[in-house]
Amino acid sequence: MMPSSTHLVVLPSYNTGPRLREVVAGVLARWRPVVVVIDGSTDGSEQPLHELARQDAGLSVLVLPRNAGKGAAVLAGASWAHERGFTHALTMDADGQHVAAHVPEFMALSRRQPDALVLGRPIFPVNVPAARLHGRKLSVALVRGLLLGAGVEDPLFGFRVYPIAPLLAVLAGRSTGRRYDFDTEAAVRLCWAGVRPFNVPAPVRYFSREEGGVSHFHYVRDNLTLVGMHARLLFWELPWHVGDLLRHRRRWRTEAAVELEGPAEPASDAVH
Repeated sequence: MMPSSTHLVVLPSYNTGPRLREVVAGVLARWRPVVVVIDGSTDGSEQPLHELARQDAGLSVLVLPRNAGKGAAVLAGASWAHERGFTHALTMDADGQHVAAHVPEFMALSRRQPDALVLGRPIFPVNVPAARLHGRKLSVALVRGLLLGAGVEDPLFGFRVYPIAPLLAVLAGRSTGRRYDFDTEAAVRLCWAGVRPFNVPAPVRYFSREEGGVSHFHYVRDNLTLVGMHARLLFWELPWHVGDLLRHRRRWRTEAAVELEGPAEPASDAVH
């Protein structure tokens, strides 16, 4: 498999445990290059990756000195990639919830639509926690308000392809969007900036602790962070973006209509 010179996979990881190496190997079997950003882990899960990286040039490992949050880890990986000439980054969870088999499909769509934000639309399994499922419905409704309509079908699903330069432009200079608020704030700000969203179905898996499942979501702290983010974006920042957003949405509708029509039929030279 020839490594891509434009698109890479960024895997943020914090204390993911032994499943991390398995996930990385699964991604490497389908796409290269891959960069794993170790977000201040203390469980030693990065050690097997250093050995794997010595054997496989398609893998790079970045180690952050302290835990800074998922968003900070993704932005660190995106900055590293941008400095090396990459233009797009697919992000996915390092705990195996996202299915690596769908990486090539998402990358192919991103290559066809390089200016777009390619978002995963989760296909949930039967064992999805009910609290997460209902909480997502509220997040979807709130983001529709922030975008003045549909566009981002699941703002919390982290399996997606970002155009790196716009992502860094809207978030790198801010102090927000560094933890579990990253996925939502990044999607909203990119849409505000005119980046057109595409939603593609992708399965998600949930593992029990016995199966090696890991979750660092803190129910009170992280939900308060999300509530604060929505309040800030809705009541403080949205009014400044309404005009631009309406223009963006008209352009997206026009582009979608043109794509549905397909290429124009060539003019005929026949004389009737």
